Amino acid sequence: MGKKTLPVACVDLFCGAGGLTHGLQKRGIDVKAGIDLDPACRYPFEENNGNAVFLEKDVESVSAGDLEDFFPKSKYSLLAGCAPCQPFSTYAKGRDTSTDAKWGLLRSFAALVNRVQPDLVTMENVPQLPKHAVFSEFLEAFSDYKIWYGVVNCHEYGVPQKRRRLVFLASKLGEIELIPPTHKERHVTVAQTIGLLPSLRAGEADEKDPLHAAAGLSELNLKRIRQSKPGGSWEDWDADLVAACHQKESGGSFKSVYGRMSWEEPSPTMTTLCFGYGNGRFGHPEQDRAITLREAAMFQTFPKGYKFVPKGEQIHFATVGRLIGNAVPVRLGEVIAQSIERHLLKYKAVTRSGKRAKKRVDH
Repeated sequence: MGKKTLPVACVDLFCGAGGLTHGLQKRGIDVKAGIDLDPACRYPFEENNGNAVFLEKDVESVSAGDLEDFFPKSKYSLLAGCAPCQPFSTYAKGRDTSTDAKWGLLRSFAALVNRVQPDLVTMENVPQLPKHAVFSEFLEAFSDYKIWYGVVNCHEYGVPQKRRRLVFLASKLGEIELIPPTHKERHVTVAQTIGLLPSLRAGEADEKDPLHAAAGLSELNLKRIRQSKPGGSWEDWDADLVAACHQKESGGSFKSVYGRMSWEEPSPTMTTLCFGYGNGRFGHPEQDRAITLREAAMFQTFPKGYKFVPKGEQIHFATVGRLIGNAVPVRLGEVIAQSIERHLLKYKAVTRSGKRAKKRVDH
């Protein structure tokens, strides 16, 4: 049997390294293009995602005409994306951020929906988004759509990571929603995800996989990680190893910093700095090092062979870490695609053989 295909053509806005695209493609959605301003995204996006093309462009400057050729009439159109969430700072302390210039990315997404009128829309974003006035403004673009959105615990869908994200779905066909959790009682663990990778020391890289590379550690941090317990905190260390800021009363809320992961649990949320031992609970469960870039990518459910840098090119931790940490988990992309497939079947918009059928219109 060949790979299942759905009669859906997609453009992925803010596509990054291709996490969402890869997940959608794995479940049969035809992603035609990805758009992102970061030139570092071009290689991983195009190298790993078939014939999908990368457009290095600011989404705020994208026009409806830029997208028209990617949406053939023989398929339903899907506009997807994850508008960067810089305005959601915990340091805002309740101030009104509705005029923040960075909201322009979300507003540009809504403007494209208004002009292109795709059949389907999906967005992944931070859980705090619905609390902001700009979200209500965003929803105004969907007066002709049925919408669903909710905060998703990604580990309940097979992502080996404690990551909470907002998922948004919209359709002109009728009611749409995310499929129920697939791993509510059987979370994928750190051990299941990276347990078979070759052992490394801090500062080493695997000869066969340059992305399986661990950042170096200072002598002080080597002493710290050797006293760290899986799932523990800096409270397990000798007093002379504890940083002065953590000894203060206010330091009690940062107990995951310099922590080790636990084998039998999902990992913490991957960030753009997840390769650094001091940036969160990013210590390997038993090896005296932080997780590698490859391990971080696998927690984001990228396949083990996903390529982020051309062969022979120097790997910059900050650049690849940014690509990995900002990505939509591939598995979450699959779940979104499964939800769209179920939606199309419900509204008789696609047969089980994958052929386009007549749309049903709800009045």
